[in-house]
Amino acid sequence: MAEPAAILPVLPFSKVRHAGSLVFLAGELPLSENGSIPEGIGPQTDLTLRRIAATLAREGLSMADVVSCTVYLADRADFRAFNDAYRLHFSDPLPVRTTVQGGLMVEAKVEITVVAQKHG
Repeated sequence: MAEPAAILPVLPFSKVRHAGSLVFLAGELPLSENGSIPEGIGPQTDLTLRRIAATLAREGLSMADVVSCTVYLADRADFRAFNDAYRLHFSDPLPVRTTVQGGLMVEAKVEITVVAQKHG
């Protein structure tokens, strides 16, 4: 999945960092290739996690390698619908997770950051 072209200004952080066997991904947003954001928490969660999966694939990893997720929801009322979409992207053993409500820097309903572990 390509990165949205010139949607956000160049920001002062790395998208991916490695520390030993751990791979840290910066917060991911539900931005489509043309920069649009789908309506609703379900489609936004799905797109965000597909973007994470694409970044992990470029690092030789998959969603099965994710050990930790931090989730930021703009509206706590979206928590149940978020979980319904989220669980479709992971299998056991599930990553540990922290979910908080917070204001996001764009007009999205969700932002997710993950830590994955390389094996072998």
